[in-house]
Order: sequence, then structure tokens, then C-alpha cells
Amino acid sequence: MILCRRPFLAIARSRARSLSTAAVAAAVRHGDLAGAEEAFVSTPRKTTATYNCLLAGYARAPGRLADARHLFDRIPTPDVVSYNTLLLCHFASGDADGARRLFASMPVRDVASWNTMVSGLSKSGAVEEAKVVFLAMPVRNSVSWNAMVSGFACSGDMSTAEEWFRNAPEKEDAVLWTAMVSGYMDIGNVVKAIKYFEAMPVRNLVSWNAVVAGYVKNSHADDALRLFRTMVREANVQPNASTLSSVLLGCSNLSALGFGKQIHQWCMKLLLSRNLTVGTSLVSMYCKCGDLSSACILFGEMHTRDVVAWNAMISGYAQHGDGKEAINLFERMKDEGVEPNWITFVVVLTACIHTGLCDFGIQCFEGMQELYGIEPRVDHYSCMVDLLCRAGKLERAVDFIRSMPFEPHPSAYGTLLAACRVYKNLEFAELAAGKLIEKDPQSAGAYVQLANIYAVANQWDDVSRVRRWMKDNTVVKTPGYSWIEIKGVLHEFRSNDRLHPQLYLIHEKLGQLAERMKEMGYVPDLDFVLHDVDETMKVQMLMRHSEKLAIAFGLISTAHGMTLRIFKNLRVCGDCHNAAKVISMIEDREIILRDTTRFHHFRGGHCSCDDYW
Repeated sequence: MILCRRPFLAIARSRARSLSTAAVAAAVRHGDLAGAEEAFVSTPRKTTATYNCLLAGYARAPGRLADARHLFDRIPTPDVVSYNTLLLCHFASGDADGARRLFASMPVRDVASWNTMVSGLSKSGAVEEAKVVFLAMPVRNSVSWNAMVSGFACSGDMSTAEEWFRNAPEKEDAVLWTAMVSGYMDIGNVVKAIKYFEAMPVRNLVSWNAVVAGYVKNSHADDALRLFRTMVREANVQPNASTLSSVLLGCSNLSALGFGKQIHQWCMKLLLSRNLTVGTSLVSMYCKCGDLSSACILFGEMHTRDVVAWNAMISGYAQHGDGKEAINLFERMKDEGVEPNWITFVVVLTACIHTGLCDFGIQCFEGMQELYGIEPRVDHYSCMVDLLCRAGKLERAVDFIRSMPFEPHPSAYGTLLAACRVYKNLEFAELAAGKLIEKDPQSAGAYVQLANIYAVANQWDDVSRVRRWMKDNTVVKTPGYSWIEIKGVLHEFRSNDRLHPQLYLIHEKLGQLAERMKEMGYVPDLDFVLHDVDETMKVQMLMRHSEKLAIAFGLISTAHGMTLRIFKNLRVCGDCHNAAKVISMIEDREIILRDTTRFHHFRGGHCSCDDYW
């Protein structure tokens, strides 16, 4: 009996060690680094494998390089896995020099060691150095080739990536093909990216995600949603958090609230609604699609919130014109110990812009560097110009532009030009338009805005001069259009639309509204007709603006009392803004209209912007 006890104890101890190591590995696998550290400390007899498991956890956590180094130095007999994992830790923390020194000092290397260096250097932007390491490798595998193709693709050098792709011995690898798809999407060559995607011998989830995200990035959100349907229905590929976040961004770009709600159901079904990235994407989608109340509910239900989640909700309030609530949330965020970043100050300044909180905005701009050490960027300066312009401080805005420590972004001059129309300032309008046209002679916005300002001043000769200028520079004006989603179908309207199948009913509804609006004191604002025609024609042209067509169609296509959500690709015109206020009172409806800068909530003859826009 005594003789049998020693092997039994040895087996028991070995099992205990493996169970403790498994606990560390399980915690790392689930992203619970604190749990992994706790399991590691409670392990009485640690093997090299136990140390390696915790090292792997540090490799997934940028900024923990010092902890990783300290742990590595305590390993009694580090093996090649220990060295390889520490290499990963160096690259994860952006310490390429430390990785080079460690690699040079390694007593033994395997193919994983070389691949880690090739991949790490490629991702660090040192593709040519990665190539030198690749050529020095004693043995290469598909991972080695994938790292090089990915490196050239990430650097935007697609001709070299093509060459390495052709030379790669293993052509059945999904990673290799996905690198080409992502590379072409990154440089905006969607056609070439899709060509590779369709030719792939085998696809995985990452391949599908690359195309969905690429479509959204390249302003093909409708194609992204279509591909997502194909992915889940025909290819039977289950989406993950990355897929859903990309699709939700696509819904935001298209203002496709109905589809966004379907994605929300997917998130619930796949138990991903509690995922921080997905939760934040849902909040952002609801905000951008005009459903602020659903965004608020979701934000309140989030178990954890990082600065990105807070920014999304603050931005939502800002977009919808509730600047005071945005600032309250900003204060609450700081009270809960979440450190604001540069984006936080962009959205807070945006909230100030939309609610006229000029003094508070100036205070934020001045305090972001003093209190948080955040250097103001171009976006912050552009926000400040907008803030001053909307407050009517045009001269101060011009001085601010001239005092910028770098070349002003065109948006600063665009903001100034738009404000010049409101405040009828021809001097600054010509200055701003001149700067914009100098920077981009083909951009239609500056010409159109300047022509509009001349038209309001009845300077029709100058309007004709600007239009000739546009013609000489072969400038093409972006047409304005509005759209509304009814039962999952997007209906698009252009001014004086002649194509919609229900146009007769729409015009009939507009005629009825025009009579009621006139009775309630509405007077068309003819300043928003930019053609030298008689008054009757001007009134008719105003009633055919795309916003009004979309509102009328929404009224005849939905049940009484339903909220209408209208979207426009340009800024809403002043006459349509006034008309929407009156229509909301006549029809007893809430009308939510989103233009390029913000949401307008029309209820009972009032707009959420308080006419400050």
C-alpha cells in the first residue's frame, strides 16, 4: 500500500497543476486578464506552461509589456513558446525595437518565432524589413506568406501584394485571399476587391466581414446590407460582433431604421447585445436613424460603458439638438471616472453649436488642453468657427480662422460661407468662396452658396457670372434629394420630382396642405428660390422641394399619429423648415427631419432647434 501511494500522489499533483494551468488559460481565453492573474497566483506549483498562459494574456492587452517582462524574468526555464509570446507582447505594445533585441538574443527559434517577427514588422509598417527577415527564414509556411501579402496590402502597395500573392505556394488559404480583398477595399478599389472575393476558393467569416466593412467604408452601404443578407441566408455564415457593427454603421449611413431594428433582433438572438462594441453600434445607429428614445434606453441598459459608448450617446443628444442633456451627460461621464478623449470634445462642442451655448463652448475649447492635456485638432478648430458663425460673430470667426496654427480645413470656410447667407454678409462670403474655390475648383458647394447669396440680394448678374464660372471649370452640382423609409422600402425624391408612381396623390396632398397652411398664416419664403422667375412660379417651385414631397408621401402612406422620419443629403432649406413646423401642427404629427448637420424634431408647430440652426 505504501509503495502504491507515491505514484498516486504524483498523478494527483500533476492533475492539480494541469487544472490550475487550465484555469489560467480559460480566463485568458475569455478575456478575463484579472481572473487569469488570480488563478496564476493561486497555483501552488507553476510549470512553464502556466507562465506561458498568463504571458499570452498580456500579449492580448496592450500596455502590459512591463508586467509581461517581469513575468518572463521569473520563468525558471523559459521555452521557445515563452520567447515567442514575449515577442508578441512587444509588438502588441508597439515596441518594435524591443522585439528586435529579443529576437536577436533568443537561444532557440522555431518557424513561429520567425513568423511573429515577419507579421509584427509588417503590421508596424516596416514591410521592407519584414521582407529581409522573410528571406532569411530557414523554413517558411503559409503563415509567412500571408504575413508578407498582408503587410504590402496594409501599406497600400497592392502591385507588390499582387506579386507576392501570385508567388505564394498555398492558394487555398482564406487568409491570403482576404488580405487582398481588404487591401483593395482600403484603397477604394471596390471592383478589384469583389473580383478577389468572388474568386476565393474558400471563405471564412473574416472574408465576409472584410467585404461588408469595405462596402460601408467606400459608401456602398446598400451593397453591404445586401451582402449581409446573402451571408446569413444563403451562405449560412453566422455573424459575429464585427459583422454586426459594420452592418449597423451601414444602417446609420442609409438611415435604414427598419433594417437596423432587424439587426438588433439578431444581436439579441446571438446574445451579442451585451457586447460593448455591438451595444455602442446599436446606440449610434438609433441616434443616427432618428430614434433617440431607443438609443437612451439601450445606453441605460449597458452593463459597461467605455469612452466610445459615452461619446456615441453625447453625440446623439447633440445631433438631435438637446445640447443641455448632452452637456449633462458629459458631466456625468466625468463623475463616473471616464476620461474624455479628443472625440468627446468634438461632440460636446457640436452640442454647443446646435444650442447656441457659445460661452460654454469657448470654455471647453480652452479647458481641454489645460485640464486634460488634449491638443486641439482641426476638428475642434472647425467646431469653434461654426460656434462663432452661428452666434453671428462673423468677424471674430474670420480672425479665429486666420489665427489657426495650421492650414484651415475647407470646412471652416464652408461654415463661414453658410453663415454669410444667414447674416447677408457679402464681403466675407466672397472671401470664403474664393478660398474654397482656390483649394478645390471642382467643388460645387462654394459656387452654389455664393450664387445663393447673390440671389437673395437680387444681384442676378452676379448669379449668372458664378454659373458661367462653374461651367468654365466643368463643375457638376450635387443634386439635393430627400428620402423616407416606408415598410422597409426607401422612397427617394428630388425637387420637382416627376418619377414617383404616386406623384398625383402627393401633389394632391400638397395642394390641400398649402390651403391649410395659408389659413394658418404661413407665407412662403421666396429667398429660397434661386431662379429669376415670377412670384407664382417661385411659390410653386417651393412647394415641390424634395423635403415637402417626402413629407406629403409619408402622410398619405402611414397611419394617423405615426412619426415621420425624413432624411436629406443637403441642409434643409429655411422655407421647408417653416413649412414642416406648420404641417406638424395641421396633421398633429411628429416629423423628424435629418439633414447633413443635425436632426429637427417638429411637433405642434415648434422645432427642437428653436430656429437656431
